[in-house]
Amino acid sequence: MGLDELLTEHYKEQSKLIENEARKQAKARKCYVSDDEDKNCKEAMLASLLDDCQKQMKAIHSVEEMSEWGLCVFGEQKTTPPLSFPELGNWSILQSFMNNELNSLVGLTKEKGCTFLEGLLKNGWLLKLIFKCGCVEKSLATWTFFLMLYSSKEELRSSACEFWCAILSSKIQVGMQPIEIDRYPSYPELKSALETYGFLFNFSSNISAENSSGCKGPPQNIITWIKFTAVYCQVRCNKQSILLTSDCQELAEVILCLFLDRRLQGLSVLMRNCMQSIISSFTEEEWINSYSRIAKSIASRVPTDLNCLRAVQCISGVDPRTKHLKSVVAFEILVNCFENKVHDDVGILTLLISINVKEKACDFFKMYIYLVLAENWLRYDEMFSDKPVICEMWGVFLRNCSCQISSSDLRPRASEVRNKAAFLLQGIGNS
Repeated sequence: MGLDELLTEHYKEQSKLIENEARKQAKARKCYVSDDEDKNCKEAMLASLLDDCQKQMKAIHSVEEMSEWGLCVFGEQKTTPPLSFPELGNWSILQSFMNNELNSLVGLTKEKGCTFLEGLLKNGWLLKLIFKCGCVEKSLATWTFFLMLYSSKEELRSSACEFWCAILSSKIQVGMQPIEIDRYPSYPELKSALETYGFLFNFSSNISAENSSGCKGPPQNIITWIKFTAVYCQVRCNKQSILLTSDCQELAEVILCLFLDRRLQGLSVLMRNCMQSIISSFTEEEWINSYSRIAKSIASRVPTDLNCLRAVQCISGVDPRTKHLKSVVAFEILVNCFENKVHDDVGILTLLISINVKEKACDFFKMYIYLVLAENWLRYDEMFSDKPVICEMWGVFLRNCSCQISSSDLRPRASEVRNKAAFLLQGIGNS
């Protein structure tokens, strides 16, 4: 074999080795690409699952964010009436000061009388003078009352409020000499003050706290208004006030509406005390004819969301009247929830039992509202234990909610409905 043939044979072998290596690399590349595609496919599936999960969590979170109580019960404030009272110069005690020979040292005149009286009011001497003489003349009564309702100066309105609360309390406290009042404050004046503050007697339930940018009220005077109203109603218990039954009914509705404005949360204690005074001011006969009207009025005003639960929650007290009002308000709101289709306890519970919680379209937010309202209606109904049919129907509804909703159900509010129903059902079992 010649040299040329040997070289040719060598190149052929080298060519075969290169081809074999190329085939191996191509096959390896193919497998690698296949593995990458498979890996990418799995990553895409995982990303899709995570997106779906995130969307569900966002949906649940958005429901929670929307589920916040709060209404705008105050709109634009009106111009306050003038606080100029030139007739104050005719007050008998002020006249005696000016006619006293010592006035030559002080130089008190009618023009300076208002400023002088403001100083006496703020340091408490005016109240002492009134207790000494035993009478509040018309001019002084009007001046202090309007200061309490409309003054922009905190010290003045607070002092005026303390003045009036002390004067009114003298009529109901044992051992105190009652003060005669030439001009008694009237309910139309209290109502007019609320209108001036911008209170919406017919507020829209669609104006939520988040959409209340146009609502500038209430002014700080609402604090003294609530304090005065509480004492005013306490005096009515002793038949010393000129408040009518209809006035007290409307006052109860107003206070309950004030609870729905988140900006007044800091006044909750004052409002609860005021509500208790209003409820106690009714005679037994008046109360029997009033609680239903108050409940229906509140039910017609509040929307069927967390605001209605807030309204029921704010009726707090251990006395029979407060408990009864809480029960009736919750019932009337339930009636409104079902668009007045039924008006009796059996009808309401029949509708609640008929709700299929297994349906995908079941609104658990509404179910939560129904559950809490029904709980308050029945818990504070004195006759509940004497109604075996109602007790049995209530138990059926609770079992539907606690047993037919899975613990793994991720629908918004589903777990809250299930857990609350289970808790209430346990209470029934223990009783």
